[in-house]
Amino acid sequence: MLKISLVVPNYRWSQGDEHTYWVYPPYGLCCLAATIESRYEVEIIDAYFQDLSEDELEQAVKASSPDVVGITVIMDQFADSGHKTAAVVNRIDNNIKILFGGVYATLNPHQAIKDDNIDYVIIGEGESVLSKLLGYIEGENPLPEKGVCFRKDGRIIDLGMADAVDDMDSLPMPAYHLIPFEAYCNIVPRRGTIGAPPLYPYVRLLTSRGCPYGCAFCQIEHISGRRFRPKSADNVLKEIQWLKENYGIKSLVFADDNFFLDRKRVVNILNGMIERGLDMPWIAEDAAVFKLDKELLKLMKKSGCHYVGIAVETGTERVLKQIIKGKPVDFDHTISIVKESKRLGIYIAANFILGFPTETWDEIRQTLKFAEKIDADYVRFFAAIPLKKTRLWDLCEKENAFISGYDHFNTRSSWSSGLIETDEFSHNDLTILRAYEWDRINFTDYEKMKRTADMIKVSVEELREIRRNTLKNALQKLNGLVCEEKR
Repeated sequence: MLKISLVVPNYRWSQGDEHTYWVYPPYGLCCLAATIESRYEVEIIDAYFQDLSEDELEQAVKASSPDVVGITVIMDQFADSGHKTAAVVNRIDNNIKILFGGVYATLNPHQAIKDDNIDYVIIGEGESVLSKLLGYIEGENPLPEKGVCFRKDGRIIDLGMADAVDDMDSLPMPAYHLIPFEAYCNIVPRRGTIGAPPLYPYVRLLTSRGCPYGCAFCQIEHISGRRFRPKSADNVLKEIQWLKENYGIKSLVFADDNFFLDRKRVVNILNGMIERGLDMPWIAEDAAVFKLDKELLKLMKKSGCHYVGIAVETGTERVLKQIIKGKPVDFDHTISIVKESKRLGIYIAANFILGFPTETWDEIRQTLKFAEKIDADYVRFFAAIPLKKTRLWDLCEKENAFISGYDHFNTRSSWSSGLIETDEFSHNDLTILRAYEWDRINFTDYEKMKRTADMIKVSVEELREIRRNTLKNALQKLNGLVCEEKR
């Protein structure tokens, strides 16, 4: 029986901003492990969660003495940590087969496989490939026909994208028993986090894959495709029941971008939660506002909805229709949804993106004005980030809008400052504008500020300190960027 170690690199090994780090259970690896653990001896090592040094990871892998190590990298910007992990494993024993998977591998297989430490790169959803690839390594079956990239006779062989999992209900429950799941579920986010779990222990649920909208800034269509593939309502309810019974889960975070896409399915899930006694405080991180309506909001509240984040993105029709070209957001409908959510007592946050190529300074100001107009409980402003294989990336290339020295595989430290600049704005402009408009719109009204303080479980004075630190950090970041440019 092969011994398999599935490894999460310590992403802190890549250059980054500590404020952008987060710790979630390694859901993808737990799903993969569940599909192979009946046939192989499987373990999961989360070097990120444990904050392991390279030497400590080497000792952990040595102790397991695996035949195969699978490494996942969840973002292109953490590629360096993945390659360092492969080097660590290869130092232990170069006979260990090293597999690379995750978002970085799927989007950049040829770059990943150039690393001599790596034997195979998995392209796409690992559940379709991993078992067959391990069988091939054992000599039990042929190489998978799709989903693998490798080197042969000095050439890169790319077998293309793996087939997507069609029947999401066919997947087993994640192998959370292979990790200290309860520890993950009780991690309290750093102070000042909107949309934190209402109660602990909590769990993040991903109930679907794929997105049909193809927004300009999003890579998802190249990761899981444009075909929406949901778990059935009954399967989702069974998972919630399983989590409650086995791990004592007290609140839920629906983390899908498209949880609300199929209204009938959502209604069945929420009604099922009520009917089966599974109703508990829950939040939706990133809801498609155009899929919400007043009746659905009432059912959401009844089933325990505590918070919903809506993706509005912009306040201008031109940017929405000519640049983003994705979700069909209606501005008047957005205003009505915000108003109804607040009436029902559902805390609602709205997300906006600023700084697209060809976006004018007046259009940026128009988005800020609309963000204020909708009167959400909270608004967030993100700088537009160009990611490879997106239309935003193509537009940046066309408009020569990347900041000087842009490096796609090492941008975590710069994301909050922006990576795009044009004749209309610099990334320094956006750094200050986003911070000060965030402060002005969210905290000018005392009652609104008090609701937010209550939401994140701090006093008003503590929230004021968070605000001061945010503005101070923005100024420090700006001063650092200016000094760097002068050098």
